[in-house]
Amino acid sequence: MNNALLLAAVALIMPIDQDGGALEFGAPAYLDRHFRENPDQAAIVASGLDTLPADFVERAAEAQEAILRARETEAWFQLLAELVAEGVYADPDNGGNPGAASWRMVGYQHRLPEGPNGPAATGGQPPSPVPDDLDFDVVIVGAGAGGGVAAGVLADSGKRVLLLERGLRRDYADSGHRDHLRNHRLSFYGHNTGPDLDGNPRVVIDVDGIEKIVRPHETLYHNLAAAVGAGTLVYGAQAWRYHRDDFRMASLYGVPEGSSLVDWPLSFDDLEPYYERAEWEIGVSGSGSTNFHEGARARDYPMPPLPESPSTEALRRGAERLGIGVTRVPVAINSVPRDGRAACMGCGTCVGFPCPSDGKNGTQNTTIKRAIATGRCTLLTGAMAIRIETDQRGRATGVAFADAAGQQHVARSQTIVLAAGAIETPRLMLNSATAQEPNGLGNSHDLVGRNLQGHYYPGAYGLFDQPMHDSQGPGVTIATTSFSHGNPGLISGGMLADDFVRPPIQFFKQFLPPDLPRWGQAAKDFMRDNYNRTIRIIGPVHEIPTADARVRVAPHVRDRWGMPVAMLSGGVHPETMRTATYMHHRAADWLKAAGAVRTWGKAPTVSLSGGHHQAGTCRMGTDPARSVTDIDGRVWGHDNLFVCDGSLHPTNGGFNPVLTILALAFRTAEHIASTR
Repeated sequence: MNNALLLAAVALIMPIDQDGGALEFGAPAYLDRHFRENPDQAAIVASGLDTLPADFVERAAEAQEAILRARETEAWFQLLAELVAEGVYADPDNGGNPGAASWRMVGYQHRLPEGPNGPAATGGQPPSPVPDDLDFDVVIVGAGAGGGVAAGVLADSGKRVLLLERGLRRDYADSGHRDHLRNHRLSFYGHNTGPDLDGNPRVVIDVDGIEKIVRPHETLYHNLAAAVGAGTLVYGAQAWRYHRDDFRMASLYGVPEGSSLVDWPLSFDDLEPYYERAEWEIGVSGSGSTNFHEGARARDYPMPPLPESPSTEALRRGAERLGIGVTRVPVAINSVPRDGRAACMGCGTCVGFPCPSDGKNGTQNTTIKRAIATGRCTLLTGAMAIRIETDQRGRATGVAFADAAGQQHVARSQTIVLAAGAIETPRLMLNSATAQEPNGLGNSHDLVGRNLQGHYYPGAYGLFDQPMHDSQGPGVTIATTSFSHGNPGLISGGMLADDFVRPPIQFFKQFLPPDLPRWGQAAKDFMRDNYNRTIRIIGPVHEIPTADARVRVAPHVRDRWGMPVAMLSGGVHPETMRTATYMHHRAADWLKAAGAVRTWGKAPTVSLSGGHHQAGTCRMGTDPARSVTDIDGRVWGHDNLFVCDGSLHPTNGGFNPVLTILALAFRTAEHIASTR
C-alpha cells in the first residue's frame, strides 16, 4: 500500500483544526493494526488508492479534496472513511485516539476508575470442573434470566440443582474491559462474552430466500450473551411490566390474516404477584405511580428512579404539548446501595458491558448467587447442552453435555428445565428427537421453533440548540406508554423512551443525519458540536406473530460439537410494519414538541425479528394442538420437561421483555418446587 497516498487521504478525511485531525488522533496507528488483522480490507483500500493521480500528494489540499469528493461513493473510500472514524472515535486500546483526545473534543466522559478502557482485557473466569456425581433433582440448561431465577427458587426449596451454562462467569474485574467495537451494543468485529466467534455458526434465510452462514457477532445471528447471567450481565436493564391489554391481543383486535396472534393463557393479574416478586428480589428502580398502563399497584418499586438527565425535562414539556402521559423508566439498576452492592456510578458505557459498580442487577449477582449459597446448586460453566436424554418410552431422563475440553457427559435428573433462550431452547428440543417424537421433543404439531418474535425498535433522532446529555449513564430516563394501545386503525403499539448513553463511535455509525458526509470538516464539526445536543427517542413495538418466522435446525451446518445449528427464517407480519412506521413518526413528533430543531431517522423495513428480545418459539397455551407448553411451562406430553425463558411468550408485548421472563420464571419454578 502506498503509505504517502494513504496518509494524505487520511488527513483529509478528518482535517486538522484547533483540535487536531485524524493524524493527530491516531488514525494511522489504528489503520496499521486493522490492516494487518484484515488483509482483505487492506487490499480494497490499496487498490482504491492506486487509482488516485500520481501527483496526488503534491497537489494543494483543495485539489486533493476535490478529487476525493469525486470518489466518495466508491466502496474503497467509504471503507477508509469508516476505518478512520473508528481509529479516531473508538477506545484507545484499539490503537487510535491517544489519551482519548477525540472524546474530550466531543464531550464524552467514560467515568471509569481505571481509565478509558476500564480493567485489563481478560477472558472471564475459568470454566468449572465437572463434578463426579451427576445425579440431580433438577438440571437447568441456561443461566440467564429464566434459568437463574429457576435455580434460586428450586435450590431454596431444597432441590439439588445443576445449572448448565455454555458461557463463563464474568464480572467487571475480568470482563469489564471497554472495547467500543466489540461488545453487545456494537459488535462490529466481535463481542465481549460468548459464544466463541468460531465453531458456533447459524444459518439465516433472509426475506429474499437467500441462505447465509453467520457468526455470533453478526446482526443476523440474533445473539444472546453467553455468560452467567446471559443478557442480564450486559443489558440496559429496562424492567417493564407488560400492558394489561398485551395479554389479550386476539380478543381485542381479532386475528389478522397470515398471523398466529393469540391471547395469553394468563392475565396481567395472574402475573402481577410475580412481577412484584421480580422487582423486589432482582431489584428495580422506578416510579410505579406513573406507570398508568399497569393500573393500581399493590407495592411500588424497591428503589427510587435514577437521576434525570438534561433531556428529561425537555421531553416532559414536549409530552405535555402533545397531551401524552410520561413516566420514569424502570430499570434493574441500583439507584441507591442495595443488597451489599453499590449504586449506579453513571459510567458512559452502560449497555453492552458488565457494570463497574455491580449496581446493574441480573441473575448473576442475585438469584444465582443465592442459589449457590444454599449449597444445593452446582453451577457448571463452559458446558454445552447437546441433547435431552430420554428412555425407551420417550420420557426425559437427563441432559447430555460437552465440557469445556469437549468431553461428553450425561447429567441425570427427575426434572429438566430449558432456559437457553428462544433460539437455543427450540434448537435443543429439535435436536433431541426420539422414536416417539421423530421431529423433536414436544414437536408433534410442528410448533417448536415457530412464532419467533423479537422487537422492532422504531425511533427518531433529534438535534437541539442546547446540550441534552453529558454522557452519564445509563441515559434512559423518561418514557411514554400512551401509544401502547388505542392507536387508530392499528393493532397495538409500543413504548417510547429516550435512549441509553452511547459512545462516540456508536454515535458516528448510527446517529449521523443521512445527508451529512461521513468525512471532511462537516462530519468532524457535527461530531464536535452536536454529540451532546442529539438524542434519540426509540422503543419496542408489540409485534404480530407469524408461524413462518421460525427456528429450525440445519443438518448441513454443524457446530464444533457436531450438532446441527439453528436455522432462522421468515419476516415480520405486515401489521407489525404498519405499527412500527406509526411509532417512528410519533417519536419524531415528540422530539419536535420537545424543541428539536431537526429530526431524522429511517423508516422500518421488513426483516426477521429476534435479537436480544427473542421470544415466542415454545409458546404456552391451553391446547396441545396450538401450543408447545401448558400454562406452567411444562412441555405437552412430558410431565418433567419445562421451558423457562422468553420462548413461552405467546406475544412479546410492547415493552422490554426481561421482567416478564423473570416473573414467569418465578411462577414456573414455584410450580415445579411445589409439585415435583
